[in-house]
Amino acid sequence: MVALAFWCTDYCLRGRAWYAGAAARAYWLVPGILLSLLPVMGALLPDSGFKFALQGAGNVWLGFFLYYGFILVVLLALTLPARHAQWRGGVALGVSLVMALAVWGYGLHHAQDTRVVRYDLEVDKPAGEIEEMKLILLGDLHLSVNSRLATTQRMVELINAEQPDAVVIAGDIFTSSYGGLSHPEQYAEALRGIQTKYGVYAAYGNHDVEETLFGGFPISPISEAFRTREMEQFFDDSGFITLADEVVTLGDGVVLAGRIDGEKAGDGTTNRMTPGELLDGVDTSLPVLVLEHEPKEFEALREAGADIALCGHTHAGQMFPGNLIVPFFNENAWGYKRLHELDTYVTAGVGYYGPPLRVGTDSEITVINLKFGGEKAE
Repeated sequence: MVALAFWCTDYCLRGRAWYAGAAARAYWLVPGILLSLLPVMGALLPDSGFKFALQGAGNVWLGFFLYYGFILVVLLALTLPARHAQWRGGVALGVSLVMALAVWGYGLHHAQDTRVVRYDLEVDKPAGEIEEMKLILLGDLHLSVNSRLATTQRMVELINAEQPDAVVIAGDIFTSSYGGLSHPEQYAEALRGIQTKYGVYAAYGNHDVEETLFGGFPISPISEAFRTREMEQFFDDSGFITLADEVVTLGDGVVLAGRIDGEKAGDGTTNRMTPGELLDGVDTSLPVLVLEHEPKEFEALREAGADIALCGHTHAGQMFPGNLIVPFFNENAWGYKRLHELDTYVTAGVGYYGPPLRVGTDSEITVINLKFGGEKAE
């Protein structure tokens, strides 16, 4: 898309007298190419403040240029029948710049505006003496070079205003780097302020490892993707109880299992327990909740005895038209769906991956009000 956007811009400017020489082309080509290389330099340089600054600036630029290129290509395609190519190109170029700036500005602002979504669910199982539970599902904080402490603090305020019984985080607290987060101790302090009855539980995501990203895609092999001690210490400092293929009981009657990520286990492998292995020996007469990053294996989870799956990963598509595409690749791309007799929730997440934009989706915390029924176990 970036290369196509450069070609289309060059096409729109051809035929103008001031653009005839190589020097005129360099006025926009050189700065544009340098800006587009920011993510490249941010990926290849050794860890430093300079590298992370380049990454942050590159993500912001990429968010603008992707929309600029997308709009320009669409406008040129729609105006193909026009007779005057120079007029058509000039109008398309101007409209694309204005529209891209407007969408870019909106997306930057909207990404910081966390909202609360609510669901009610009746579970036909007893949960000991627990009749109701308010559960908050978070995911994809993606703390990194473009994170804002104020947004995390605001998220904690929204959570505490709900007075939840428990908070669960469906992975991707980081974006493949610990060093990219400025002042991590301040974020840990803010997260430690989450107030619950039963605690804050977290599962790891595919980006909760150290790895090299190029244009948002990992270029280092899985065998080199390790979760660092600094990351694990951050989870501890934040007050998280991490569940890596582990099972706990909330109160006296709600089972919560947390899965290792199936793409990157954090030890250079993809090894993790199957749903059957994880829930083997679990009392399935009680409500069984499974927390994991990627919304997959729903049928296997249900067969193993799970009642509810709590996931993230998709960001609901994050940026239009991504929100229209991700449903084609996920049984549940966002929100609530009952699949294979399993109640599934996928949160759009609080953070963002790559460009710090939200267009067509919301940053969110998900509140699930659970009511338990059936005969109480003696």
